[in-house]
Amino acid sequence: MTDAPDAKQDSTAAAEQAPREQPSPLPPASDAVRAEWGRRIEAEYRSAAITQHLTLWLIQIGASPDLIDDGLRIVKDELAHARLSHRVHVLAGGGALPALRRETLGLRSGGDEPLELAVARAGVEIFCLGETVAVPLFKVLREGCTVPVARRALDRILRDEVRHRDFGWTLLRYLLELPCAPAVRQLVERDLHAMFSRLRRSYMPAGGTRRAAISDADRAWGLMPVARYGEILERAVERDYVPRFGEHGIDALSAWRRSASPPDRAPTPA
Repeated sequence: MTDAPDAKQDSTAAAEQAPREQPSPLPPASDAVRAEWGRRIEAEYRSAAITQHLTLWLIQIGASPDLIDDGLRIVKDELAHARLSHRVHVLAGGGALPALRRETLGLRSGGDEPLELAVARAGVEIFCLGETVAVPLFKVLREGCTVPVARRALDRILRDEVRHRDFGWTLLRYLLELPCAPAVRQLVERDLHAMFSRLRRSYMPAGGTRRAAISDADRAWGLMPVARYGEILERAVERDYVPRFGEHGIDALSAWRRSASPPDRAPTPA
């Protein structure tokens, strides 16, 4: 074994002399890439602020410490997502972003209603709906993404979204075990179709089904066609919303059908 140091030295020298692999050039970043990652920064900050507010409400109603801890962890996750998204935005050549609209960085309770109902409304719409569909959405975004800094951001976001989704359904289950459960159930059954309507407008904009293609470069930066958002949402209705709400005796399919008219169909004249 006396020659081991020499062998190690030879191996090191050979490695130093070997040509280093050059990183692959990045695909060009379009205005759409910069706009989308800029929007994601804003969305993550907004999610952090809203979740912080929701967690305050959880403290105020004396919720489970585990739920409170989960809420605080989600706030930290969203801020981490914002930092990662900012790195992508800068690498793509993005400039300064407009100031966040402060009126969107919080929640509002419904007047004189019990705070538990405000918690239920926010928890269902933001987490049971929004974070649940975010899981398959970011999975698809990640699959086509090859720009390393964008892929790392989507890897982290996707991993965290699973936990954020679970937080929402755990929160709903918790509320349905409280004395206020009948009022919570009534609120969800009454308002779920309106929540779906807002989700449709975000994921299925008018004319969206015709926007079914993007460039390979945009896809490599973590974007996908607008039409795919609607497809993912429709699959989430069947695979996630219907069975998950069904566990609590809530008919999500009827609420979905009652929600806004298909986005590509003009309203029927009165």
